[in-house]
Amino acid sequence: MAQHREHVVTKGIRDVNRRLFGGYAQLLKIPHTARFTVGSVIACMPFPMVGMTMTIMTQQYYGNYSLAGALTAVQAIAGAAVGPLFGTLVDRYGQRQVSVPIIAVWMVAATAFVSCVLAHVQPWILFCIVPFLAAVPPWGAMSRARWTNLLKHDRVGVNRALSLCGVFDEAMWVIGNPLASTLAVISGVLTFSFTGACVLIGALMFLTELTTEPASQTQLARAEGLTRREFRAREDAKARLLRAQTAERDARAQAKSEGLGAAEVDAAGKAAYEKSMSGKKDSIWGPGLIAVCVTWFGLGAFQSAAGISIVSFATESNMKQYTGFVFACFSISSLLGALVYGAKNWTIPLWKRFYVCLAVLNLGIGSFLFAKQLWVIAVIYLFIGVCQSPTWINGNQLMLHLVPQTRFTEGMAWMGAMNAIGGSAGSAIAGVAIDHAGSHGGFAVVTALALVSLAIALCGFKQIKESTETPVLTEVDSAGAAGDGDETAAQIDDVARIAAEDADAAARG
Repeated sequence: MAQHREHVVTKGIRDVNRRLFGGYAQLLKIPHTARFTVGSVIACMPFPMVGMTMTIMTQQYYGNYSLAGALTAVQAIAGAAVGPLFGTLVDRYGQRQVSVPIIAVWMVAATAFVSCVLAHVQPWILFCIVPFLAAVPPWGAMSRARWTNLLKHDRVGVNRALSLCGVFDEAMWVIGNPLASTLAVISGVLTFSFTGACVLIGALMFLTELTTEPASQTQLARAEGLTRREFRAREDAKARLLRAQTAERDARAQAKSEGLGAAEVDAAGKAAYEKSMSGKKDSIWGPGLIAVCVTWFGLGAFQSAAGISIVSFATESNMKQYTGFVFACFSISSLLGALVYGAKNWTIPLWKRFYVCLAVLNLGIGSFLFAKQLWVIAVIYLFIGVCQSPTWINGNQLMLHLVPQTRFTEGMAWMGAMNAIGGSAGSAIAGVAIDHAGSHGGFAVVTALALVSLAIALCGFKQIKESTETPVLTEVDSAGAAGDGDETAAQIDDVARIAAEDADAAARG
């Protein structure tokens, strides 16, 4: 009997393990995928470590949270400014060609920042250096671009791959935050040295893996005898035509469901098609992408404000050494959330999952204002962290509907840039509030930002919901998957020609 129970328990554990990790293991068994996925995570170490190190080092040597928040804000603003540029350059010229010079700039900037802080130079010198610490290649976006390129026609595989990226990202934050807070207290030089080593090792793993690197727009255009401008116009035309065909199909279905006659159904479909095609020159900046980016701005604002407020709260409680542990609780919970979320094939609509996870995050972090002990914040983080990574995964999945494959890195970079801009605003506002009213003032800002952020996200409800009903543009391949036959190819050529003529006219104007 005991053996039978043990067998049942063992079988249950194996079943759970298969359900949670089986799909991820299959992905990592694809040749070369484990190398670039792990490499991108290692190279991303500046994200969890540099901001925390800058805050702790600046407070130690200058005793000013406003300065720390302002420096972090400048770095974030610089990252937001160059992030989309890096993403665009990667899509146009290739991952290796763009990443190598960016890494060199970051190494020089990190050395200069540490040297200047130790020398206690004038703050304006630090403000001149920290923008260059934003010179980080978009490793996460490039890794996700490789996955979507490999699995572009496997919707379940792509969703699970994005979840896997979320799992690795959270593992990085679990390690990076407590490590940064510990090393920075000992020595900022040690922290930046460790981070620099991670950047070099991760970059070598990622950039030397050539077989999975997606072709750049330059390579694809050259292969088809087109200029890059002509190629981009054609790809945008594919996406535009696919949206119009989808609008026509949906309108016809709606008209049929209302019991209209054949002539009225055809008229409704034609009107929807013409309306979709009659808009301005196609751009990735549709209403859906704008709504997602604004939502990510709010997400970055209150989460960044929460981070600097927690550092202040822990310092006031003489528990600064446990700051990394608190953030690690959030990351561990988020990692578990990513594991479970990616293991399930969801039938609940994407927009519903997106808003539920977002609301849990906003309201949970907004409750920090009422916490009296550091361990209470850690417990709240444990509970709400399960929605952190799924929120980002849902955002990544929204991007699949909003931008074509050849501009995926650019779209992801814009989303990250808006999050960084929000983070810079949140940390700067919270830093001023902390200097005037302590950590309680910082948490008041956090609560206000969280509520405003949720309200902003709800304002974009219509656009985000409609975005989940559009085609997955990353599945439109370069052979012309937007439709079938010569007629569709001719339509694409016509739309691309008109787009190119509009672009020429705008340039002459």
